[in-house]
Amino acid sequence: MITAALLALAAAPLLAQDIRTDVDPAAALKGLRGPAALSQHNEAPTMTQLEDGAERRVRNYPEQPPTIPHDIDGYQVDLNANKCLSCHARTRTGESGAPMVSVTHFMDRDGQFLAAVSPRRYFCTQCHVPQHRVAEEVGNSFVDIDSLIAPRADRQ
Repeated sequence: MITAALLALAAAPLLAQDIRTDVDPAAALKGLRGPAALSQHNEAPTMTQLEDGAERRVRNYPEQPPTIPHDIDGYQVDLNANKCLSCHARTRTGESGAPMVSVTHFMDRDGQFLAAVSPRRYFCTQCHVPQHRVAEEVGNSFVDIDSLIAPRADRQ
């Protein structure tokens, strides 16, 4: 049912009111560098503030990796050490209060459970990222799957 709803949405034609004609193309392409030419050197933008909170963000689709709700600057995550596991390892969550690493991180590629975090799931920032408080550079009209199928479920 979900697949059919997504296919119908993807196949829907682009409506005339969805096309923006009020945007100056040059302004739309300025990006993070601002209006400066590529040959000019700009000052780097100021660093933005991290979203630093204990609440968990809502996930928009199944299997979406959760975001990191705290600063991780200076965390060592390499072949020698993984700072994330000092709080999120199964044996450390009682004292740290942090959520445990998902059980999926203990599975190898054949679906067999391991005693420790799988090497393919060891580098946390491949999937998990901290969030910064920033203004959107580009508008976002993302609609999560639950919102898409909710009206259809009510009709059935």
